[in-house]
Amino acid sequence: MTETPISRSIRRLFAGGGAAGLALLALPAALPSAALAQEAAPKPIQRVEITGSNIRRSEAETASSVITVNRADIERSGKNTVAELLQTLAVDNQGSVPTTFGNGFAAGASGISLRGLGAASTLVLLNGRRMAPYGLADDGQKQFSDLNIIPTDAVDRIEVLKDGASAIYGSDAIAGVVNIILRKDYQGNTVRFSRGATQDWDGKQTNVAFTKGIGNLDTDRYNFLFSLEYKKLDEIWYRDRSDRDWIGRVDLRPWGYSSQQALGGTGAIIPGSGSAGSAINGNVRPVGSTGNFVNRGTLIPGAACSNFTTHPQGDPGGGCLIDAPQLYSQAIPKQENLSFFARGTFQLTPDIQAYSELNYYTSQTSTSTTPSTVSGSVGFPGGPVNNGIVRLGPTHPDNPFPGTPATLRYLAADVGPRTARLDGNFIRWVGGAKGSNYGWDWDSAILFSHNHINNIQNGFLQRDVAFALLDPSAANVAAALANPAYAALPPGTVWRIGENARLNSPALYAALSPTIGNRANTKMVQGDVKATREFGGIPYLAGNLGLALGAEWRHEATELQPTSGTERGNIIGLGYSAYEGARNVFALYGEALAPLPFKLEASAALRWDHFTDVGNSYTPKAGLKWTPVREFALRGTFARGFRAPSFAENGRGGLAAYSTAADPVRCALGITSACNPASVALITSPNPGLAPERSRNYSLGAIWDPLPRTSISVDYWKIKRKNEINQEQVASAIAAGSVARDPTNVSAIPGDPGPITAVLTRYVNSNQTKVRGLDVDARYAHLLPDDYGMATVDIKYTRLFEWLRTERDGTTTEFAGTHGNCDVTNCTGTPDNKFNLRFGWERKDWRVSLNANFRGKIDNTLFRGDACAVTFDNGANAPNGSCELPSFTSWDLVARWKPLPQWEIFGSIQNLFDKVAPLDPLTYGAQAYNPLDFEGARGRLFTLGARYTFQ
Repeated sequence: MTETPISRSIRRLFAGGGAAGLALLALPAALPSAALAQEAAPKPIQRVEITGSNIRRSEAETASSVITVNRADIERSGKNTVAELLQTLAVDNQGSVPTTFGNGFAAGASGISLRGLGAASTLVLLNGRRMAPYGLADDGQKQFSDLNIIPTDAVDRIEVLKDGASAIYGSDAIAGVVNIILRKDYQGNTVRFSRGATQDWDGKQTNVAFTKGIGNLDTDRYNFLFSLEYKKLDEIWYRDRSDRDWIGRVDLRPWGYSSQQALGGTGAIIPGSGSAGSAINGNVRPVGSTGNFVNRGTLIPGAACSNFTTHPQGDPGGGCLIDAPQLYSQAIPKQENLSFFARGTFQLTPDIQAYSELNYYTSQTSTSTTPSTVSGSVGFPGGPVNNGIVRLGPTHPDNPFPGTPATLRYLAADVGPRTARLDGNFIRWVGGAKGSNYGWDWDSAILFSHNHINNIQNGFLQRDVAFALLDPSAANVAAALANPAYAALPPGTVWRIGENARLNSPALYAALSPTIGNRANTKMVQGDVKATREFGGIPYLAGNLGLALGAEWRHEATELQPTSGTERGNIIGLGYSAYEGARNVFALYGEALAPLPFKLEASAALRWDHFTDVGNSYTPKAGLKWTPVREFALRGTFARGFRAPSFAENGRGGLAAYSTAADPVRCALGITSACNPASVALITSPNPGLAPERSRNYSLGAIWDPLPRTSISVDYWKIKRKNEINQEQVASAIAAGSVARDPTNVSAIPGDPGPITAVLTRYVNSNQTKVRGLDVDARYAHLLPDDYGMATVDIKYTRLFEWLRTERDGTTTEFAGTHGNCDVTNCTGTPDNKFNLRFGWERKDWRVSLNANFRGKIDNTLFRGDACAVTFDNGANAPNGSCELPSFTSWDLVARWKPLPQWEIFGSIQNLFDKVAPLDPLTYGAQAYNPLDFEGARGRLFTLGARYTFQ
């Protein structure tokens, strides 16, 4: 078969150039006229297998839209990892897990979310097969594959299928598939080194890689290759971004907010509410009093606020203010990892080839955040634990009310920040064979994959010990004596706070805040076989019928142990998270590709999956492509998809975490602070009766090749997902009274039931979502006169028309263009406009690109039509008075130079114009800026490196 102009155009986009937004950086070489004429001549192309189909074909374009990124594209984008690149794509419509979430549930990992449906609804494959998911689930619920395990130099290409593919791959492929394809045949040696640093000379990035391949399959009948890559990323502290306006700050008073909104620093007192923040020197109130809290510094001269901080004061409630995130937290954690990939291929006979692959990845991530408070309420499977009742005993020497116990709000800065070190290990082995016999091309393999995480934490407070050391009552001491470290302390020992913390012994701190931790393991064992062939001579077909058949079996198991002490609610400020489960999955599938008259091509697939815990699933898919002329094609698909519940959702265990919610009961009583969202404990139980999520995917698109070196594709898509697995809505649970309250912490207002300490929910098949949008990919390349090379322009744009959620009672919520849906996006928002733009120039040994990543504006509401989620101190909408988070664009400059055939020098400047990320006080994934805009928090980043290739 010969290559048509449209095939050639798509080949350039999908195979050679990488149509991946700004990743379109592999430009065709500036060819002389004779070479261009030769390129234009028809020539045969090889049959290839495209992600989303098991049938090998001679044309790269299918009825489904696929983006392909090759190894060079990743480097030429200026991004340091596969994860960084994929998460900048316009098709990543939020819900991803960035590495910058150092204090999130899934710290140390990176995941991608297509179509804004969450990382759990995007299937990530490695060489077309699954891998064990990351041991820590995002938000304690959603399991996903960690992109960090991929060694960059081992990547051959990445294919992103932008519609549903459960009919081909089974569960989790609702939003699409990311297939990372590693090298399979390589000869030679490559050494690469790069070093990067910000303009503040921190956040240093080191990357060293070595790849070696030996053996020629044609002559030696074998090939063995391995790639070893080391990466180190230094942390960035918020305190080192104090010159970047609001970045990393909780005290936002200079920008119009108030300490009374919990946006004016740590330690504020809110008059008339019966509540106060945790101060570095302690806020106190006599037990039983309904008056306001007071700061210890106003009662005890030695505890004066000025003895602890030079931070600007001015809290009208009299609290002692600091900016704790600026002092203790990170914009990005410290990371160090080593990845290894090896593959051996052996040509056993002319028709049969054996292969084996081994992936190994080890990582260490170190995070830091603010010190613990003494009053952070938590939950565990037994219910909520109210730590708001913590108090200084009547005889405690630091109690300013002698003889009277005092409720205490204290930031334990003397204990130090809360830190975590996550040690991860990932291994994946595949052994198989493939060949051609009796007219069938077949491939069969077995797979083993294991992910292990060891999480070690410090700086957290033991509840029983803290209560006994602050108030050594008989009951508190009796409860703490079960702790050997506390029992070894001298009788009557108390924890001195604030100005007297220097009097505490190391043994006291060892009992109060010991090292704690937990472990997580995920395992997968899989066996599969598939075969494809073509059948000719079938009536009514314009060519051969392609057919693929396959079977798959796998065993999945997951275990997350609870962090020590959380199983009984004994760690202040740290909720319970644990799950365990195992299942077997068996699947059969088939696929057909039929060339029809009138230049039509039809495809169909059907898959049956049986899960031992959730039963059967049948998922079909159909596609149609019409090429009326060589320069134009229309395509469309319909597919059903599903996602089986994760073990966190239907296994054994539970989740006790935090959310934000207003308190309508106290708000109605006139306690204005209760009208704004505040932190509450959220206790969620698994549900073994959950059904899988189901989806329907539709796409309709066109590809047009109007001019030489020009291609445009437009695809309209829609996904309808039902039976969604979510926690019961917090607001609904509060309205139903499924809450626990603190009756000891009330205001003087009659009928005040006390603040909410916990909301009780479970996982349910709750609602359905409809998401629809438009993708536009356009590329133009222009050959410059007088041997000035080639100039190119690429744009990848995604417009999100709708992200509509429908509850079981029929109520609807629209999230497109807003700061929601927080259940999916970690409150990073759902922008309705994203695009990647690249201007490129190439001449002889030089390649230069100027890349832009654009995020559209976001309404600062939790859903469309809602009231502004955050207001200024004067009541005006925030930010900027418009209740709108401004758009953000970062520009990256990338250059590559080959002074010699064996050498390549490369460098980049990310965030070229040093733009500061817009102020965003709502998100909890970062401090005062949106995690989508991390480059605007980090600042300008310079990278310089070299690659040397030799035989």
